[in-house]
Amino acid sequence: MYTGFLHTHKLVVVLFLLIYLLKAILLLTNKKDTLASFTKKVKIPEMIISVLFLATGGYMLAQLPEIKTLQWVKLAAVFASIPLAVIGFKKYNKALAVTAVLLIVAAYGLAEVAKRRVEKVAVADEVVTNASAANYDALAHGKALFNANCVQCHGQNGDMQKVGAKNLQTSQLSDTEVQNIILNGKNSMPPYSKVLDGSEVDALVQYVKSFRK
Repeated sequence: MYTGFLHTHKLVVVLFLLIYLLKAILLLTNKKDTLASFTKKVKIPEMIISVLFLATGGYMLAQLPEIKTLQWVKLAAVFASIPLAVIGFKKYNKALAVTAVLLIVAAYGLAEVAKRRVEKVAVADEVVTNASAANYDALAHGKALFNANCVQCHGQNGDMQKVGAKNLQTSQLSDTEVQNIILNGKNSMPPYSKVLDGSEVDALVQYVKSFRK
């Protein structure tokens, strides 16, 4: 369900931005009659797209385990852009219209940055993390990494499925496929390639597989 909302949101964001960009171009080129005609033609589609934009975005926001600073900034940019756009295009005010478009573009950019921004949470000191140590336990290491970094979306038992996370208990992915998702991310899951080393990824793969029944 979440994945459907995610892809719908991406589509309506692109359509929403395209409409605003076209309006801004017509306004900046002083084609007021064409702008008025275009605005009239897309009035209903624009209303539908706007509702879908806010509804899908609101749903996905509600699914997040926490709202971070970049996401608050993104929200502020989106909600600031709407009244500016309404006033700007209605009053043929180029400055306000361009500002609205720039805010939407900035919000989209912030969303992409937030999606790919990952901070690894360190595991407890008592957990042996050196794969070459004699008392190293890959499952214990993987569990510690999972509880520190993954539990908010996957849950303690791997079946919480928050923010579109897959049920790890029923997963049939191969080790390579699991590793690929950890490293490169998928949908709302960010990539961990820059914060996890090879032994950490291997430990996580082993622990994730342990959820399977």
